[in-house]
Amino acid sequence: MQKKSILSSSIWIVIIAGMTTGMGNGSVFGAAVMCLLGRGPFEDWGGQGGLAYAPSTFSGFVVICMILFGVAFSGILALGLARHNALENR
Repeated sequence: MQKKSILSSSIWIVIIAGMTTGMGNGSVFGAAVMCLLGRGPFEDWGGQGGLAYAPSTFSGFVVICMILFGVAFSGILALGLARHNALENR
């Protein structure tokens, strides 16, 4: 019987934990950008409908940051678990 890798047995934990942690940090980054720059460089707030996801609006910029941070944290978590698996199965 072959043992499953740590990463393959916890893929949903990687996705959920990585995205929630990363998106939380992305929202903090967006708030810091808002405090630093204000809304001046952005043409519109973009809080309704499709404008909420347009990167040229402030709201869209924060949403894109949140998604990118979430994907990055999921990747970091997956890499860490893959390396931990390699150490465990030496």
